[in-house]
Amino acid sequence: MAWLSPAFPVGGFSYSAGFESAVVEGHVADGDDVEGWLEALLNDGGMRNDAILLSRAHHGQSQGEDLDELMALATALAGSAERHAEVTRLGEAFVKAAAAWPHPVINDLSGPVPYGIAVGAVAAAHGVGVTDALAAFLHAQVSQYVSVSIRLGVIGQARGVAILAALEGPILDAASRFSELGLEDLGSATIVADTLSMRHEAQYSRLFQS
Repeated sequence: MAWLSPAFPVGGFSYSAGFESAVVEGHVADGDDVEGWLEALLNDGGMRNDAILLSRAHHGQSQGEDLDELMALATALAGSAERHAEVTRLGEAFVKAAAAWPHPVINDLSGPVPYGIAVGAVAAAHGVGVTDALAAFLHAQVSQYVSVSIRLGVIGQARGVAILAALEGPILDAASRFSELGLEDLGSATIVADTLSMRHEAQYSRLFQS
C-alpha cells in the first residue's frame, strides 16, 4: 500500500493517460461518465492490459525468469508517445523509490521499465501475492483518474469517494480474474480512449503531461 499510495514519489499526479482530452472534448461530463469510463478501461482497456502485464511480471520474477522480453512488449504496447513516456517514467521512478526496500530485483530493472512490470516484479520479490498486488495497483489507477476528474472540475470530492466505493467490488473481481490471464489475453476495445491519448499530444492547453 505504501508503494502505491499518492505519497510514493513516482509523479503519478502529473499524468492522466489521455483522460484530460476525454474531458476537454466532451466525452466525460459528470460523475456517471467518469464511473462508466473507468469501468470500460478496467474491463476492456489499458488498465486491464497493465494488470495482465503486472501479473506476468510477478509470475516471471517468482520463477526466476528474465523479464527483458516482457518489458519490451509492455513498452511497445504504449499507444502514444505520451503514454510511452508516462509508463516508462513512472516505472523508473518506482524502481528508484522502491530501492528503499533493498532486493537484487532493483538491479535487474534498469532502463525504460514499464510501471506495471516494475510493480509486479518488486511485489513478487518481496512476497506480496499477485492478487493483492493487482488489487492495490488497480485501486491506485482508479484513484488517479478520480483525482484527475476532481482537478479538472468534472466532479467534487464527495462524488469521487462514491465512485471509489462503487468500484471496490469490480476492482477486487478484476484482480482475481486477471491474476489467471496470460499474454494471449492481452487486447483492448477502448478505441476512443486510445485515440484521445494520441490527440492529447496536440491539445492546445494542458494541465497534465499525458
